[in-house]
Amino acid sequence: MTRDLSPGEARRIALTSQGFNARERDGRPDLARLRKAIARLGLLQIDSVNVLARAHYLPLFSRLGLYDRALLDGIMSERPKRFFEYWGHEASLLPVDCHPLLRWRMEEARTGHGLWRSLAAFAGARRGEADALLARIEDMGPLAASDLDSVKTRTGMWAWSEGKQALEWLFWSGLVAATHRRGSFERVYDLPERVLPRAVLAEPTPTAADARRALMARAARALGVATLADLRDYYRLSATDAPGALADLVEEGTVEPVQVRGWRHMAYLHREARAGRRIEGAALLSPFDPLVWNRDRTERLFGFRYRLEIYTPAHKREHGYYVLPFLLDGALVARVDLKADRKAGALLVQQVSLEPGAPGHTRDALRGELWRMADWLGLHRVEATALDAL
Repeated sequence: MTRDLSPGEARRIALTSQGFNARERDGRPDLARLRKAIARLGLLQIDSVNVLARAHYLPLFSRLGLYDRALLDGIMSERPKRFFEYWGHEASLLPVDCHPLLRWRMEEARTGHGLWRSLAAFAGARRGEADALLARIEDMGPLAASDLDSVKTRTGMWAWSEGKQALEWLFWSGLVAATHRRGSFERVYDLPERVLPRAVLAEPTPTAADARRALMARAARALGVATLADLRDYYRLSATDAPGALADLVEEGTVEPVQVRGWRHMAYLHREARAGRRIEGAALLSPFDPLVWNRDRTERLFGFRYRLEIYTPAHKREHGYYVLPFLLDGALVARVDLKADRKAGALLVQQVSLEPGAPGHTRDALRGELWRMADWLGLHRVEATALDAL
């Protein structure tokens, strides 16, 4: 008989699995705690938007508090590497033991499949250009796109030079790896054998089916309780491949089918998942936080409809440009449009919206969390006129 979970139980399980249960956010977390938190999540999404802070910094702040961001910079550039960059959810920082599980994705890219259309030509007609770049890296060492003499063929935010496109195809194909990011956030590439641990590269390559099953298992552990769509979204697995992987996980007992009341689709509970007792506390969440990056799941878990409006014309935005959900005592109770004005040393609260039924202490709790974030970002004041006006 299929187990039945209440929405509250499912929410507690999800929060506990994501590291929001019995959190200690005082003090200064050390390197070991950062590594443990990333490993628990399975990945950190990387994004170039820097209105507030880069996307990969924020999930650790939400869970650990005032950690030194230089520690995460060190993790991204350390040798031997314990974490590496590749395509996980999107561009992601992942534990190195995930490398063998993603080689099928690299193999697909080498044949021009599973990647952006603009890069596919480097698997075929333009392969010579990519091979020439690879030879240059082999002979001369690591390089970034800005080190190349190449021109852009288009304009706009995502307009890459010819050299950058070739480098990105090599990266997607696993023929080069990211050594670190420059201060401009530019990725630097080198040969995998000069970046990744030998032991990791020597690991046998699992079959694609085994690798996808292992990725689904990691997603299930990170999410706690999730639908098939939730699980495959975590590492961007296809609708074709995911059902078979999930069936194997059910058969081997890694996950158990459960029914969450109010959810349209069957859910799956990881065998290690627990509904933690403590969900008190406040946290501001990045739009790219794994707790909320899947908008359908966020609505199911929290009754909170959330959309990122960065690419929405200003006059059509409902809640603002870079909006962070506010988690308080296990519920999403508000959303805040934030910007770091580094020149003025201020955290700008540009818009605040409270959810229906938000508790009376929401404003005070939010104000406290805004000051905590300002402290973490090295900003000396919070401009919260929008919050004061509520």
